[in-house]
Amino acid sequence: MIAITGGASGIGLAAARAAVAKGWHVAVGDRDERALAAAETALGNKATYTGLDVTDEAAVDAWIDAATARGRLAGLVTSAGIGADVPALDTSVDLFRRVHAVNVLGTFLCARAAGRVMRDSGGGSIVTIASVSGVRGSKGRVAYGSSKAAVINMTQGLSTDLARFGIRANAVCPGPIETPMTAEIHDRATRESWLSHVPMRRYGTPDEMATLIAFLLDETQSSYITGQAISADGGFAGAGLPNLDG
Repeated sequence: MIAITGGASGIGLAAARAAVAKGWHVAVGDRDERALAAAETALGNKATYTGLDVTDEAAVDAWIDAATARGRLAGLVTSAGIGADVPALDTSVDLFRRVHAVNVLGTFLCARAAGRVMRDSGGGSIVTIASVSGVRGSKGRVAYGSSKAAVINMTQGLSTDLARFGIRANAVCPGPIETPMTAEIHDRATRESWLSHVPMRRYGTPDEMATLIAFLLDETQSSYITGQAISADGGFAGAGLPNLDG
């Protein structure tokens, strides 16, 4: 059993498809009921579907408990998140709190609930979805970027605390990815800026992220990997001066 938050769209849905392809049953949690219905059409009876607010502690615990009733919880993917592209001086306290509540608190609540179950059932793998915005500062990302930086550090802390229970924790740090959230907050100027700074000169796809996530979930492939923040960003985080000739 693999539990995936934000599993009804974008990277989360791609991760769910990849998990199903590997033979896992998937517990999809998402607050978007319409997206959940579409995910059910795509994944069918190889997944279960739950309306979930990741900031609700009781709801998260109940979701994980329900997932484990169907079988051993082998992995968790925390893909639920919200973004914002707002200049620092225009960022309201309400926006900052909301972004951190979903991206940081939500990740913690899900990881804690899953970790408690995995501790008592032989271990597992936690994959958090951070961002290159948590690795490098970017314009308009004071709320979002700081939340994802917190997710990276939280994941490293989880890996340290949970290793003795056979639980691995790693963060995937996507660059610009073609998801519904990206479509909502990336205007034309933002897209052009990203493309000019990503050496591969394109946005990534959810399926490209899902391949990495599936690798980190699979004990047979990544059993000695924990505490890592892996950027999958077309070279953005490691780039220096761009090549403007091509």
